[in-house]
Amino acid sequence: MNAFICKTCGSQFSETEKAPCACPICEDERQHVGHQGQQWTTLEELRAAHRNRIEPEEGVVAIHTEPHFAIGQRALLIESPSRNILWDCVALLDDETIFAIKKLGGIAAIAISHPHYYTTMVEWSRAFGDAPIWLHAADRKWVMQPDKRIHFWKTDTHAIADGFTLIRCGGHFEGGTVLHRAAIADEPGELFSSDIIAVCADRRQVTFMRSFPNYIPLNRAAIERIVAAVEPFAFDRIYGAFRGDVIRADGNAVVKFSAERYLRAIA
Repeated sequence: MNAFICKTCGSQFSETEKAPCACPICEDERQHVGHQGQQWTTLEELRAAHRNRIEPEEGVVAIHTEPHFAIGQRALLIESPSRNILWDCVALLDDETIFAIKKLGGIAAIAISHPHYYTTMVEWSRAFGDAPIWLHAADRKWVMQPDKRIHFWKTDTHAIADGFTLIRCGGHFEGGTVLHRAAIADEPGELFSSDIIAVCADRRQVTFMRSFPNYIPLNRAAIERIVAAVEPFAFDRIYGAFRGDVIRADGNAVVKFSAERYLRAIA
């Protein structure tokens, strides 16, 4: 029995004797099946050929898998005096990664923006004392490995620790989620937006899409909902999904300006 992992999106499935016939996440219009067709791997095979780079990045700890695997997103370890939060997830988890993160205080909770980054979230939870995994209930059907460690929240916002609030924005996925960290002392608030609110290449603007690889835009109602969802929360920095995707200042203004530009373009 193996818990197979899709090579295109990195999602781990419940244990089976044979690999699944297809990955529903990749067959959805927001993702894609690789050019070589549906392919699978296992965590053991992934550990043999890849490693995680764990390094500070703009006030948090970034976790990148090398060489590139699946979508290639990063996970972010957000350290705080009370508890550490893992934002988003990567498929590779090995002893070296576990050791390095435990030296930083471990993980008390896991929160994930949307199904493309669920990856091996259950393995991560097990490795760090059954840390609760927080997912929005609107995306329940995309969980390929159901587990008691997964907690589904249903409201528009949900506090997971002092100063940390999950915000349902929708858009990219029905339960598309961002994470807000409230201001601490002289440190302004921060928004961890993954690609629900995606940081652009110039790191001065953001954008919003139903599908990034298939270039499917969102409509006016979806954009307005995203803007309204984050408007009550003050933040300067915005952390996107990939290495280097950080907007350092004026986050609220950047989101508002970018949304207005987007709406003009689709008018």
